[in-house]
Amino acid sequence: MHKSRLAGFIVDCEGGNLDEAARFWGKALGYNPLALSDEEEKTYRGLDTGPKGLHIEVQRVDHASRVHLDIETDDIEAEVRRLEGLGAKRLGKVKSWCVMEAPTGHRFCVVRQQHDDFEESANVW
Repeated sequence: MHKSRLAGFIVDCEGGNLDEAARFWGKALGYNPLALSDEEEKTYRGLDTGPKGLHIEVQRVDHASRVHLDIETDDIEAEVRRLEGLGAKRLGKVKSWCVMEAPTGHRFCVVRQQHDDFEESANVW
């Protein structure tokens, strides 16, 4: 048995200025940019959605710009197997998360637990 739920959305940006992209999406969605570590600053810009808000970040990528979602879980391998059973494909691992593709062709990631209220609000499988 494991748990999972929607963690948030990642705005993938090919090229361009990441700070400008974060400012646009922050203003468009009504959130302020977050300060990140020096290592994260090269690739990511977070948006402050509050303690119970969805995780939303802007990410520099080498592929076409798009938006993808993250599913957070307390057991990445179990969640990946569950999603494969629903027809998703495992595309590969990046750091600690798994990149997946839905039967519809949409990419998404399965990530470690992100939110403090995960235990109370996640689906049990």
